[in-house]
Amino acid sequence: MTNDIPIITIIGKSGSGKTTLLEKLIPELKRREYRIATIKHHSHAGFDIDRPGKDSWRHAQAGSDHVIVAAPDKIASYRRLEQELSLDEIAAGVKDVDIILVEGYKRAGKPTLEVIRSEIGLEPICPPEQCFAIAVDTSLPLAIPQFDLGDVMAIADFIEEKFLSSVRYIGLLTL
Repeated sequence: MTNDIPIITIIGKSGSGKTTLLEKLIPELKRREYRIATIKHHSHAGFDIDRPGKDSWRHAQAGSDHVIVAAPDKIASYRRLEQELSLDEIAAGVKDVDIILVEGYKRAGKPTLEVIRSEIGLEPICPPEQCFAIAVDTSLPLAIPQFDLGDVMAIADFIEEKFLSSVRYIGLLTL
């Protein structure tokens, strides 16, 4: 783990509900007062985070290798790369959070929660040694913790117990 911050990947086939699960899991962990970073893997080159015509988009189009947009309440940065960075290289720049939740990066070798939806297919795509749990809409004959896709509280409890218990302990020591 980079910077001693736990990194977990959330993977699944397209349409399985990875983003939807994250949209529910993030506020639940925030309610428990954890600081969270998220990383979304986009497997195709050439995406734009800025809209055509905006000043930062124009800077990038003019040839800027690193564009930073700063406002009083947030900052965004993007840069051109010669090659794709590894998850660890990206996570090394993340500071002041308790956990990094990653959507994608199935080959990163990090602890993984796999999302499986029966209508998409029941065959897991995660190597068993990497998968710490499955969020699924049915029961599977696998010897791994399984949670109902809609049971975000139980998933958050499990993540908290498995990856964040030391954060709570350290927080109690500093009181």
